[in-house]
Amino acid sequence: QVQLVESGGGLVQAGGSLRLSCSASGRTFSRRAMGWFRQAPGKEREFVAAISWSGGNTYYADSVKGRFTISRDNAKNTMTLRMNSLKPEDTAVYYCAAALLADYYSDSDFGSWGQGTQVTVSS
Repeated sequence: QVQLVESGGGLVQAGGSLRLSCSASGRTFSRRAMGWFRQAPGKEREFVAAISWSGGNTYYADSVKGRFTISRDNAKNTMTLRMNSLKPEDTAVYYCAAALLADYYSDSDFGSWGQGTQVTVSS
């Protein structure tokens, strides 16, 4: 089992930037793909970005492509989501997740979740 803790959320104006971090503990962090999801009020949770265990493959939702960057440091058991050019529609609770496999194939691959961190973008 992997335990995940997010940090770095907050309030930012539209056009601004934030960096979210996910710290993992437990076994086999480096053998798992990792991802970020988000859930806005009244909406279903949606995929944001994912990264393979090696860091060689990255995946993004169309809505964040070109603005968000996902990365990981397996030596430190951490994952980061750099968010630039933030928009009010990016407002949501952001969740860190660990997959059961080494690469990302489906949203259903993720079996471990953090508690979430709030990101609010004001217009």
